[in-house]
Amino acid sequence: MKVVLIRHGESIANFENYWTGWLDVPLTKKGEEQAKAAGNKIKMAQLQFDAVFTSVLQRAILTSQLVLEASDQLWVPLIKTWRLNERHYGALIGKNKDEMTAIYGAEQVKKWRRGYFEMPPLEYAGNFDRRYQNLATQDLPKGESLDLTVKRVIPLWQDQIIPLLLEGKNILIAGHGNSLRALVKYLEAVPENEMDTIAIPNAAPIVYEFDDKLQIIAKKLL
Repeated sequence: MKVVLIRHGESIANFENYWTGWLDVPLTKKGEEQAKAAGNKIKMAQLQFDAVFTSVLQRAILTSQLVLEASDQLWVPLIKTWRLNERHYGALIGKNKDEMTAIYGAEQVKKWRRGYFEMPPLEYAGNFDRRYQNLATQDLPKGESLDLTVKRVIPLWQDQIIPLLLEGKNILIAGHGNSLRALVKYLEAVPENEMDTIAIPNAAPIVYEFDDKLQIIAKKLL
């Protein structure tokens, strides 16, 4: 069985260098082209999917659709879940990373970005829309550490993806930098202090192959 992880293509926030988190921003034109190119790579590799999981944010949703279109698999069922959302950056959402470095210093910004248990400032003033209206209060964060992001993502793997893999199905997961890093940490048992070594480039398909005991037997970057 194969699982392909793909981070969304370049977004407006990537281009303008600000924290996005759960802010719903579009892809740039470059990001759209990156997603199409990834779909073509998937087609050339003859990877076929039975189901696709993505977040409820448009940059990941559109990336998944463009990948499926380019690989002639637009008909494959698409499941959208908040569990694949980017890490929630709290009050840092919408703030330029360079400006925050100038104000708080490079060391503090590094902690916010890469510290495993480091929480961002939580005074987030944004309003959540109805895509989250059915979440329990305890599931609706005001900010997340990397640790909390891992704990949010793993139930999706355990409850929804594993049963499909055990049926012999192939899965595409289109997510975000930190939600996919969280999944890689879990799958590869990466230590907490080495999580910042996990690289998830924009729109670069990462292919995992599993045996019937769901042990990783191969991994490659297309």
